[in-house]
Amino acid sequence: MSDLFDRVTGAQDIFKKILSKVPGFSGYIERSNRRAADKLLRGVIADRYEEVWNYISRIQSDLVNQGAIEFVDDLESAAIKLRQFIDRVRTATYGYSSLFEAVKINEAELAQLYQYDLDLLNMVDEVRSAAENVEASIGSDGLKAAVRNLVSQAQAAINAFNRRSQVIMGSATDSQ
Repeated sequence: MSDLFDRVTGAQDIFKKILSKVPGFSGYIERSNRRAADKLLRGVIADRYEEVWNYISRIQSDLVNQGAIEFVDDLESAAIKLRQFIDRVRTATYGYSSLFEAVKINEAELAQLYQYDLDLLNMVDEVRSAAENVEASIGSDGLKAAVRNLVSQAQAAINAFNRRSQVIMGSATDSQ
């Protein structure tokens, strides 16, 4: 995750670099950089899951075309879960925003949030693999189990995001 932060930090213009030397201003610049890094990371996570969501939509069309309509609703359950997840990630509060400033997330908690974000990025491969398995199972007896697995994987992404949110909410409770 430091590569992402370094990328944002390295892109500072000369004005920001000068102002970072002003006493008290460097903390503002660092928080601003973390917000930018978090925003970039959220976008990447959401975009990758969006690709899988679009793939699931194409699979649903294939199911309809092949007459396997009885599985479309089950597959829609996975699509809805992924859509919910994507929307929540896109609208998530960014690190060190006003909420975080009020909550006072410390470095250990921030590292834990970044680990959850890395886990979410890694999970997209599992969700994509589950979707590919659904597509490969069309017309076979394994389709029902493949769809069930995809729904489980989509729920796992939501659960992982909820655990991430609990870190933030735990900090909010601790700071009150």
